[in-house]
Amino acid sequence: MRILILGGTGFLGPHLVDQALELGWDVTTFNRGKSDPGRLAGEKYAKVRQLRGDRDPKKGEGLKSLEELVASMRASGERFDAVIDNSSYVPRITRASAELLAPVTMMYQLVSTVSVWMDNSVAPDESTPVATIEDPTVEQVTGLTYGPLKALCEQAAEAACPGKSCIVRPGLIVGPGDDTRRFTYWPVRIARGGKVLAPRAPKPDEVRVQFIDVRDLAAFQLKLVADGHPGVYIAIGPEGPLTMEEMLAGIKAAVSNPVEFVWVDEGWLLQQQVAPWMGLPLWIPQGPEYAGAGRASNAKALAHGLRCRPLAETARDTLADYAATKPTLAEGTDWGAGREPGIGEARERELLAQWASRP
Repeated sequence: MRILILGGTGFLGPHLVDQALELGWDVTTFNRGKSDPGRLAGEKYAKVRQLRGDRDPKKGEGLKSLEELVASMRASGERFDAVIDNSSYVPRITRASAELLAPVTMMYQLVSTVSVWMDNSVAPDESTPVATIEDPTVEQVTGLTYGPLKALCEQAAEAACPGKSCIVRPGLIVGPGDDTRRFTYWPVRIARGGKVLAPRAPKPDEVRVQFIDVRDLAAFQLKLVADGHPGVYIAIGPEGPLTMEEMLAGIKAAVSNPVEFVWVDEGWLLQQQVAPWMGLPLWIPQGPEYAGAGRASNAKALAHGLRCRPLAETARDTLADYAATKPTLAEGTDWGAGREPGIGEARERELLAQWASRP
């Protein structure tokens, strides 16, 4: 198989490159070479053709190196089995690459997001209507525009490659290389041991948590390419329902230090201004407006070959990656600082003391 990856040195890209090489595939990448320019260096990647440029045709040389490659391929009659677009956020930019590459690819696979649904009260499947935006020319990506713009990117890919677009919608992507550190907070905190503050909903058995290991996402994307399956797929795990309590217990099973979870009512946490999702990662308060959270249907993806590794494996590998690449946060003292998700040790101790001393 011959593939082109738009983006290749960030979080997902290297896993796609590594797995494709293990399969013996021919790999070309196109990126700015800024995220981690040394990531695809060395003998292992000697056969990877690495093109430099910018997804935005208005910046620098833009798509020039891709344009030259496409011209050569059209002249020789060559084709990619798939273009894998990992870095689409603005429809204008997606449209430019999709239209350019349409004549020389059998599939245009775009990595989108479950955030194309802005209504968390509904548990979505692939047929659920996506969010819209009042001004489709907006290019500033914010919490409010991210999902609708991704939906427009999907539509741009399908318009440029009708019948051969493949839309993959992951949720929270976790595992080795994840620099958002949202899921990472929990393995790191639980591995430290002691009393761990954890959110408890009024009906904890009804809470659902979803995420996908980056390696499982990459494997699924490549399987869709190998099998020649276009269409839309929600790529999310686990393979069965998972509650917050089950997730934390599964992570606990992967560490050695003694751990005691202190389950704190989520209403009380909100009163203490602990922010959902980022203050305590993956926590979404229970209520009608969030009835669909953590319940996106992955049935179609599972039927087409998505497989999710054990939670304990993801937790162990996340911890190992964190220890190797984030030594400055090894003690957890910077959690909750700035954009860092989670809460720091001092804040957690304060909350635990307040919870224990409440009337």
